[in-house]
Amino acid sequence: MKVFKEEQRFTQTWLIILLVISLVIPVSIIVKEYLEENSKMSTNKLILTLTLILASILFIFIIKLTTRIDEKGIHYQFFPFHFSLKLIPWNEISSAKVRSYDPIGEYGGWGLKGGAFWNKSKGEAINISGDIGIQLKLTNGKKLLIGTLKKEEAKRVLQVYKENLKPILENK
Repeated sequence: MKVFKEEQRFTQTWLIILLVISLVIPVSIIVKEYLEENSKMSTNKLILTLTLILASILFIFIIKLTTRIDEKGIHYQFFPFHFSLKLIPWNEISSAKVRSYDPIGEYGGWGLKGGAFWNKSKGEAINISGDIGIQLKLTNGKKLLIGTLKKEEAKRVLQVYKENLKPILENK
């Protein structure tokens, strides 16, 4: 059986530059405050503050989107928000296709997006980068878009499993 696997992380150059810039300004202000002659900031407070700032920036690089398509269905995990792969079985998917989309316009950016906080008609999106996704329409009426950087490979694997969707589509 054909299996599609993909892992993505936030490693975009523009994001790294933005994070470095946003790190430099607060760290500079805090260190300047600490080095002032009459500073009320203790060394412990300085270390704790810098550690929290650095940890919050590093958290972004822990985030990972894992996607797997196999004979059981479509699996996805957005770590650390999902601790294990979530499975959408083929019998719960009414359609699946690879499409281009506007991450900001349609879903409000990248990450866990959509639903109650954005354009409800588009459903939800789980994405890390790019503007290509696997668009799912579920039998319960919900929509989910899972971002991918492997457009052609995802299309080929979905084509293999389209047979699993036909009985569902014929019953509607």
